[in-house]
Amino acid sequence: MLVAIDGPVGAGKSTVARAVAQRLGFTYLDTGAMYRCVALAAIEDEAADHVRDVAVLHIDFEGDRVLLDHSEVTEAIRAPEVSRRSSQVAADPHVREALVDRQRKLTERGDWVAEGRDIGTVVRPDAELKVFLTASDEERAARRAAQTGRGLEQELADLRERDLRDRTREASPLRRAEDAVELDTTGLAFEQVVERIAALVAEVRQAANRERT
Repeated sequence: MLVAIDGPVGAGKSTVARAVAQRLGFTYLDTGAMYRCVALAAIEDEAADHVRDVAVLHIDFEGDRVLLDHSEVTEAIRAPEVSRRSSQVAADPHVREALVDRQRKLTERGDWVAEGRDIGTVVRPDAELKVFLTASDEERAARRAAQTGRGLEQELADLRERDLRDRTREASPLRRAEDAVELDTTGLAFEQVVERIAALVAEVRQAANRERT
């Protein structure tokens, strides 16, 4: 089974998806981290005056650790400059094609919770459950500010710029799948969000069992 969790930056996709995967015993796939790795590689390549093709990058996950070409980059990919760059590289059709192919192959078998901005619309439109997480701009910016230590106004401006870029890019623009359940997390406790998604998974499984019988 695949649970696809999509939504804009700051909606809580990563923390919620990780917790849901742990609750259900599913494997967690952080697709956003993959794009951040490509962004970090691009920044590093510019500094070194050379360019690595996305096809040759080794991106691996070991629990909560993220590895790029066998080096841990878990914290490095969360830097503000990498966050800004990630939405730019994500708009590159060549990058998206390469990473989407990897994501599809990873989630073909087994039970997964995958989060990103196009899991339910592009990567796996056949996902058994699609959830679109969202929240107010102000709440999303406050969450980002708490993570980065930057000012709220700057985070809000950056967030709105990224939202616009994500929604208007030609390659896999951010949008809610027609059959996705929209879940606004504004004002909700973290555990409430996790419980709601776990309940949705149970509903989907029950419906599938009824169909089989």
